[in-house]
Amino acid sequence: MRISINGKNIEVSEYLRELATKKMAKLERYFPADTVAQVTMAVEKNRHIVEVTIPYSGGIIRGEEVTGDMYASIDNVIAKLERQIIRHRTKLEKNLRAEAFNEPIPEYPDDDEEGPKIVRTKRFSIKPMSLDEAVLQMELLGHSFFVFSNAETDDINVLYKRNDGNLGLIEPE
Repeated sequence: MRISINGKNIEVSEYLRELATKKMAKLERYFPADTVAQVTMAVEKNRHIVEVTIPYSGGIIRGEEVTGDMYASIDNVIAKLERQIIRHRTKLEKNLRAEAFNEPIPEYPDDDEEGPKIVRTKRFSIKPMSLDEAVLQMELLGHSFFVFSNAETDDINVLYKRNDGNLGLIEPE
């Protein structure tokens, strides 16, 4: 596994880089050798944030932790990712056997306009998947919605979490 470590509002020291790489090695056994993991460390006031994104051919596994200590954030996010992988292990094993991986998602600058602004654009490839796979991906990403191509209908669908704790599905007519 190749690990890319970046800092946001923080200079990532060599010791911190080595520590994060060593901790990420725990996850190497779950992924092929050419997987690229993106680790972003950020400091905002007294909050130390570590975000890990691991794209693979079947989707993306993502975890984020915020604590008052960068070392604790690293430990917590690795533990969180490992729990996600173990919890969804059988479903993930099918997807992790494939060999193609997603490219990093670029960020685009926005214009100076009045009102709400688009502050981030994400681009991702959409592969046909079942509703169960879409639910799994939404849970792994930790998002409240997920856009996917429905393998049964070949239509673009949106899966979302409802306020009552259930899931909703938006399908085109």
